[in-house]
Amino acid sequence: MRLIEGDSIIDAVSGLVVSSNYNIGDDMIQVFENGMAREKSPVGREIFRQILENAEIARSESVPYCQDTGFSVFFVDVGEDVQVKGNLTELINEGVRRGYKDGYLRKSILGDPLKRVNTGDNTPAIIHYNYVAGDKLTINFGAKGGGSENMSRQAMLKPSDGEDGVKDFVVDTVSVGGANACPPLVVGVGIGGTFEGSCILAKKAAMRPPASKNGDPYYAAMEEELTERCNKLGIGPMGLGGTVTVLGVNIETHPCHLASLPVAVNINCHADRHGRAVL
Repeated sequence: MRLIEGDSIIDAVSGLVVSSNYNIGDDMIQVFENGMAREKSPVGREIFRQILENAEIARSESVPYCQDTGFSVFFVDVGEDVQVKGNLTELINEGVRRGYKDGYLRKSILGDPLKRVNTGDNTPAIIHYNYVAGDKLTINFGAKGGGSENMSRQAMLKPSDGEDGVKDFVVDTVSVGGANACPPLVVGVGIGGTFEGSCILAKKAAMRPPASKNGDPYYAAMEEELTERCNKLGIGPMGLGGTVTVLGVNIETHPCHLASLPVAVNINCHADRHGRAVL
């Protein structure tokens, strides 16, 4: 059994929060450059150029890439041979609290959805735990912006809707979101599980690097097809028309009930900020 001190978790989370908001990441820079090379619209290419310039300014001047610095979302893999000194949820939230304060990041979280009073420190975070073999603690972080989140949807399809029904729902969600989701987008799709489970799958998929592929060739091919179909919508960068509306479509699946076909679509705008720390 390996003991992990609470302070090391707080420091790791705080560092992830700040670095992910300042540094968009080399994987995103690569897909931006690839998108600019594929974009046929002069306006779209200029938007990609400005996106890349914005990323460089944020990185070099240590300022947020986007003014909406997001809801803190975590997927945490806890090794079965790990013992955490302290309450892990409280430690993660303290890391978020310090990161948003020390990084001068906008605090966007309300303590109650209807009373609308800001908590003042961007907590509480949304945290999903998974228990795995080993003696490591892996913390995956995403800063989820509100605009793209608002364009996300879930549906309980009929099993008879099948693959075509799932694909049509994904493409329709991107179409309805349009410019409101700040394209070019990273689209996370969750298929299966339960009502709430499909949404968690979609969130997990949205936090994958957009150039990654599903390990199952069947779903990897579906990711490619959906990317192509979404790009044919013509929405383009920032909704001003073009050939690159999405940077990638990522799919995650889970077994489901024979009477159900849950599907959820979670959209990330081009400010797809994510990071990982392994302790």
